[in-house]
Amino acid sequence: MLKIWGRKNSINVQKVMWTIGELGIPYERIDAGGAFGGLNDPAFAKMNPMKRVPVIDDGGTIVWESHAIVRYLCARYGKVQLWAEDPIQRSTSDIWMEWTQSNLQSTFINGVFWNFYRTPEAQRDWPAIRQSIKLTADLLRILDRHLADRSFVGGDQLGMGDIPPGVQLYRYFNLEIERPSLPNIEAWYERLCSRPAYREHVMLPFDELRGRLNY
Repeated sequence: MLKIWGRKNSINVQKVMWTIGELGIPYERIDAGGAFGGLNDPAFAKMNPMKRVPVIDDGGTIVWESHAIVRYLCARYGKVQLWAEDPIQRSTSDIWMEWTQSNLQSTFINGVFWNFYRTPEAQRDWPAIRQSIKLTADLLRILDRHLADRSFVGGDQLGMGDIPPGVQLYRYFNLEIERPSLPNIEAWYERLCSRPAYREHVMLPFDELRGRLNY
């Protein structure tokens, strides 16, 4: 059985859990990271020398880094649902996965979610937060334009390219921040919210993270 280490409210773990849910893979999840600790345990460090979650063990195959795990699971188990065999078609998903990692996650999660939501109010750097909110909006306008003529990031059906940016949306739309009109993203988000695996693994409360930098 597939084993995954990570806490449910980690956005990187949620990428993997949503993928697992869409593919219907039997799994065992072990709480690790945050309040659960365990990342410095020798056995865990042997699996992932970076001492971070998520990590999976799929019958002896160890994979870490969330996007590598998503790609592995989709390639092995999701060739009908999430993995495009045609490399030209698959390149669209790859582009937006890398775009999320290189641009959106660093700007929104680090710049807004951490600096605003997870930082105690007295310690917030508001000029930096406002700049990150603006930059996040600029990035999402790019994705909004991409979604103008398609239902999902890669085309007409959900694919692995939806996973990394899609997990960001639940937090983005539930923070008390200014947001521009993004009609195509909003329609895409509604489609994601209708999926049972998204509701189960991504649409989770994150109140315990408010004002907590050390969780």
